[in-house]
Amino acid sequence: MNVIDVSGLTKRFGDKTVVDNISLRVRQSEIVGFLGPNGSGKTTTIRMLCGLLNPDAATGSCLGFDINRDAAQIKRQTGYMTQRFSFYEDLTIEENLDFVARLYDLRPRRQKVDEALARIGLHARRKQLAGSLSGGWKQRLALAACVMHQPKLLLLDEPTAGVDPQARREFWDAIHTLSDEGVTVLVSTHYMDEAERCHRIVYIMEGEILADGTIPELLAQTDLPTLEVRGEGMAALRAQLERLPAVGQVAPFGEALHVTGPDRNALLGAVAPFRDNAAWRWTEGETTLEDVFIHLMRRKRGVVDAR
Repeated sequence: MNVIDVSGLTKRFGDKTVVDNISLRVRQSEIVGFLGPNGSGKTTTIRMLCGLLNPDAATGSCLGFDINRDAAQIKRQTGYMTQRFSFYEDLTIEENLDFVARLYDLRPRRQKVDEALARIGLHARRKQLAGSLSGGWKQRLALAACVMHQPKLLLLDEPTAGVDPQARREFWDAIHTLSDEGVTVLVSTHYMDEAERCHRIVYIMEGEILADGTIPELLAQTDLPTLEVRGEGMAALRAQLERLPAVGQVAPFGEALHVTGPDRNALLGAVAPFRDNAAWRWTEGETTLEDVFIHLMRRKRGVVDAR
């Protein structure tokens, strides 16, 4: 069952098309990572899906409701966590959650607040002012508020920006628990390790979806060969490799260089003279998700620049 099933989703602001005729399908209980550079259209897409923005064009449904006509019904069954902390900093955690419970007319309200505090591990801090919380605890409060009304769909817009690795891991543990309970999650992120925690990844740039699939599917579709080289004088070698037309990317990975190119035979031919140098040790490398996305981004920009 598809919780999100939309086609032709488009949004313009003046003469600028921010989301350009995209199609998106997300199954129930699926966690989908929504990736792309700043300004790629991620936030605009999320806001259209949850009914906060009206599409200029679209067909399809979200949570079984028409994407164009049923924004109010979609909102009631969706939890939306914004990039910025948006709760009252001069209220306690408990008071903020009580306020949200009143907005949704949740009953019995006291019980719903207590359940939310317990679910996200906030009970011991319930009397603490929201403004005094660290980034990780603010994130927990925002997530608790988003799921109080038991939404079927959770839309998270870069929810872990600025929080420490431990808080990020705990957040993702909570997201997978929600998914196990049947909640569908669409989460935008810039972190590759977070993308790897998702069931599926959608990559968007300049309002267009460039890739959609699981990590193994994306690696197979891109078919981007990778070599690693170690040895002396890596900085000088990097400068030489970057000038080769067959080399797409050269990136330092610890003491090694990570070398990728779109054509395996061309890449091997280009680096062949360097592989004869005994000072450098060449091995087959593992293509990463980051390699794939940088490759897609450069290819897209190359097409745009050629127009």
